[in-house]
Amino acid sequence: MKSIQIAAAVTLVSVFAAGCKPSPAPEATAPADTAAAAPAPAEAAVLTVIKSVAIDAPADAVWMKVRDFNNLNGWHPAVAKTEIVEGSNNAVGAVRLLTLAGDTPATIKEKLTGFDEAGKTYRYEIVEGVLPVTAYNSTFAVTTDASGKAIATWSSTFKRADTGPTPAAGKDDAAATTTIEGVYTAGLDNLKKILEAK
Repeated sequence: MKSIQIAAAVTLVSVFAAGCKPSPAPEATAPADTAAAAPAPAEAAVLTVIKSVAIDAPADAVWMKVRDFNNLNGWHPAVAKTEIVEGSNNAVGAVRLLTLAGDTPATIKEKLTGFDEAGKTYRYEIVEGVLPVTAYNSTFAVTTDASGKAIATWSSTFKRADTGPTPAAGKDDAAATTTIEGVYTAGLDNLKKILEAK
């Protein structure tokens, strides 16, 4: 609005000085045209990862292994410890703190946003942590295929860690997607190994 008023004032001053009728003023419209032509900053895209594994076990058995929000370390090899730091386990709103395995201690906080015992599924989001993602929302579900095998599916939507138009190396779309794919593959493969060994 202010730029329009300034442009109008410039045009009026020119008209009065010249003592003639108003005429189109290219210099007044040039800034607006330039602003309109400038490309908008690229927004971070919403990314999706979906990984599934067939497990030769009943869906109920698989669900009993994964349903405990406070036991990710019981089947994921990258997690050394899981503890509930807010709320009650398996109750919506519960927050778990994951301590990752490895020489350098690192943690991730995750909040339970949905839990469906009958549907064998739960949802959660990352509150804070070391993964190169933002706006991360995930679902873990257990179903049964036509042959009677359980299908464990881990999926999520998220954005890269650096949501600016020119993300830093290691915080871009590729880093975000590759990291989440690795987390899911490692967990699901180990879950299958544990349950099929019984």
